[in-house]
Amino acid sequence: MVKSRVGAIVRSTSGNFLEQFDFFLFGFYASAIGKAFFPADSETASLLDTFGVFWLGALMRPVGAIVLGAYIDELGRRQGLIVTLSIMAIGTVVIAFCPSYASIGIAAPAIVLLGRLLQGFSAGVEVGGVSVYLAEIASPGKRGLYASFQSSSQQVAIFVAAILGYVLSELMPAELVSAWGWRIPFFVGCLIIPLVFFLRRTLEETPEFLAMEKHPTAREVFASAVANWRIVVLGMMIAILTTTTFYFVTVYTPTFGKTVLKLSSHDALLVTLLVAVTNFIWNPIGGTVSDRIGRKPVLLIIAGLALVTTYPALYWLVSAPSFGKMLAVEMMFSFYFGTYSGAMLGALVEIVPKHVRTTCFSLAFALAAALFGTFTPFASTWLINRTEDKASPGFWLMFAAAPGIIAALTVYPGSAKPSRGTKWSRPERPTGLLSVQAISH
Repeated sequence: MVKSRVGAIVRSTSGNFLEQFDFFLFGFYASAIGKAFFPADSETASLLDTFGVFWLGALMRPVGAIVLGAYIDELGRRQGLIVTLSIMAIGTVVIAFCPSYASIGIAAPAIVLLGRLLQGFSAGVEVGGVSVYLAEIASPGKRGLYASFQSSSQQVAIFVAAILGYVLSELMPAELVSAWGWRIPFFVGCLIIPLVFFLRRTLEETPEFLAMEKHPTAREVFASAVANWRIVVLGMMIAILTTTTFYFVTVYTPTFGKTVLKLSSHDALLVTLLVAVTNFIWNPIGGTVSDRIGRKPVLLIIAGLALVTTYPALYWLVSAPSFGKMLAVEMMFSFYFGTYSGAMLGALVEIVPKHVRTTCFSLAFALAAALFGTFTPFASTWLINRTEDKASPGFWLMFAAAPGIIAALTVYPGSAKPSRGTKWSRPERPTGLLSVQAISH
């Protein structure tokens, strides 16, 4: 039995803090990073290059999900989370200390890309590894609530990063921040690394993992993940709305506020800061509600609302931009993201097979993040430039909601609660797929 669940939640989610702290800074300082490493003839071209590298790093997430997921499923949750943190830390340091394009030429964007690839490889299993760990130490009937703390921890990182950015903009002229001041928050992230390592090293292994009679080898994990491809695809479809909405309201919002709506950096940062607070609140609420009434109604209601309201809300915002209107729209998106995410994390843990839980969870989420979520800043920038419609990112978010509705109806046909119903209710022995018993012989 894990001695202190609260302590275990803090220690396990500490790596999420570092991951999202760096990811958010990359998005908020996209303009400055573009000028430093990806100079181009126009700001839009520079932003597309920057967000393109951001997305290329995310393409490593499925690779990390498979490789590191198999490692965690075979050797343990605790050891795996330490390894993922090590890789993430290297990527963070590389980006923080990389010289600019003006100093070393083409080597600069190559080094930044390497840092992003390392971060993407690590992030591929970080979300899944932490979510599975939290679910496996959860009190009975509270799996959704516990798993939701994975996402809530990310909001703390965004809040801290937004505070640092706000203070920096108050203390330094904008031209200095753009020239080199943007590196300061990244250096702060490097200073956090030793503390996060200390917290991760004190993790205990989960009782559920220790209780398994046999832990599958990496080859067996890969074979079972392939056999469970249908569950992975459905899990990815469920996760798409979470990842796209998250990257819109956090990574892309500061850029959207400054470059599209032409609001001040202060306003964009303040909105992002408040969004981080409400994201933190809505995640455990979504997890708790889904524990009580089931995952299906929460997933369907939020996805349905997102499908019909995102473009109209953004159209209303861009028609006459203001701080108040941006805050209102972002609060609505925050509600969608947090509530849906809280239910989604619990759902993914429950529908994937237990013996390859980390691998299948991580792969489903990594595919959603790589193909859709982290592509959101690039897609939004491209859509606005192509259509000249500042509200066009709403179409991207609406598109993300549709797969979630289809997948929820498929995974939970006629059943609101995953523990009482269909073949998807017992993911350890899904029909036609490898089972725990087959693996253990």
